Amino acid sequence: MHAPQQEPPQNPHRAAAEAVVLRFLDYMRAEKGASPHTLEAYERQYRMFTDWMGPRFVSWQDCTADTYRAWLYEAMQQELKPASIRQRFAALRSLYTYLMLREGATHNPLADLTLPRARTGLPVHLSLKQMEELLSLPLRTPVDKKSPAWLPFRDAAILELFYSCGIRLSELVSLNADALSAGADCVRVMGKGRKVRIVPVGEYAREAIEKYLEHAVPDPQGPLFISRLRRRMTGRSVQLMLDKYLRCSDIPFHISPHKLRHTFATHLLDAGADLRSVQELLGHSSLSTTQIYTHVTKTRMKQVYIQTHPRATDIDE
Repeated sequence: MHAPQQEPPQNPHRAAAEAVVLRFLDYMRAEKGASPHTLEAYERQYRMFTDWMGPRFVSWQDCTADTYRAWLYEAMQQELKPASIRQRFAALRSLYTYLMLREGATHNPLADLTLPRARTGLPVHLSLKQMEELLSLPLRTPVDKKSPAWLPFRDAAILELFYSCGIRLSELVSLNADALSAGADCVRVMGKGRKVRIVPVGEYAREAIEKYLEHAVPDPQGPLFISRLRRRMTGRSVQLMLDKYLRCSDIPFHISPHKLRHTFATHLLDAGADLRSVQELLGHSSLSTTQIYTHVTKTRMKQVYIQTHPRATDIDE
């Protein structure tokens, strides 16, 4: 009879390291208002790093700059995108900031680490014609016989609200039915860091939401947007809904809910909105985050320059 196979011994330092991570995540949740998505991503990065270290791992404070250079080198050998590498190390930097603030750490081994530059691609957005096509699809696409009759009205309301307000996917699915009262022209949104902002809602979106509420009659004390089973929609279900309509459209590239947010910002700026107002509408804490959208105003800026500068002459577009 064979003796039972023994599991490999656990690294005795892992439990202490995980306890530190749990305290850090509690701090981020309670004091920084970090979203569940951010916390999950951070925890995943810490687990990947300690798994990579294996028995060499003693504690977070015993890791050195050389340790992290080796971790960085391996990530680059795997040909990870610079943005993915920077996200990985952003989680670690946040942890060390906490360790120095609350856990008595005396140094940050990541302080002098040079990371690859993230490629700053311009945000993908829909043209006005493409956006109008997408918005029209829910009410003119055949409905599955097994689906509730109110489903197209829900989908139309979701797409109109994305385009009208530029809200994040996480913000949309967390909306409750009381966030937008009947006839209201604004919606109360809980953004990143649990910061609340009031965002105007356009007439088309208001009408779409009213029709949806009339047909679906969700619980006034429950979520605004509900699934077929009348539960709160998830981000995944919204993406699947969007994918369904993209397949019925002439739009030649994939669109995520976040790209609808890009479209909202781009169309506002292209029509003459000022950057600071768009920043407030998007809920960006820094104006530099919003400035990525300013590429779309190049043509308009040239026109404004030509029309307003006393010594301007016509320039090539």
